[in-house]
Amino acid sequence: MIKERALWMTTAFFVMLGGCGYSTDSLLPAELNSIHVNNFKNEIDITKEISDKRSNYTYRPGLENEITQQTINKFVFNNNLDVKSEKNASMSLDGALVDYQLIPLSYNRDEDVVEFRIEIFVDMTLKNNLTGKVMWNEKRFMGNYTYSLTGPNSTTESAAIPLTVNDLTDRIIERVVEAW
Repeated sequence: MIKERALWMTTAFFVMLGGCGYSTDSLLPAELNSIHVNNFKNEIDITKEISDKRSNYTYRPGLENEITQQTINKFVFNNNLDVKSEKNASMSLDGALVDYQLIPLSYNRDEDVVEFRIEIFVDMTLKNNLTGKVMWNEKRFMGNYTYSLTGPNSTTESAAIPLTVNDLTDRIIERVVEAW
């Protein structure tokens, strides 16, 4: 009886150990092992009218370049796909910065904004260079970051932008590599 119980517990231990694991490996087919990231374009239309649904249109010069560079850096760090020139890569990622929103979230007693959320939206297309076919399109793919203007963790919009780009590019890498 004791031997059976020990055998059962040992078996259960190994089943749990190897059960449902998490992997950071790419879920893409083996032949899709490299990527080229084209420069993101800035397609924010700063001529749109301000309305009750949209209190501001903000233009951040060079934000599309920051997104491109951060995306490339994340692919290099992730190490699931090699970053190559377009003619040598098995996939190409095209993207466009389409919106930047600064949204007030909370106010103090004097009705001054004390907390904001930045949302950055991009449109993206991933193409299989081996077949020439589009693998997927994403419209208004978003990264965001919430920050406070008061308290010990307070920051500025300028300091929060790189954190928002970081969130966006993490999501871009996940979308490409995990092939959901």
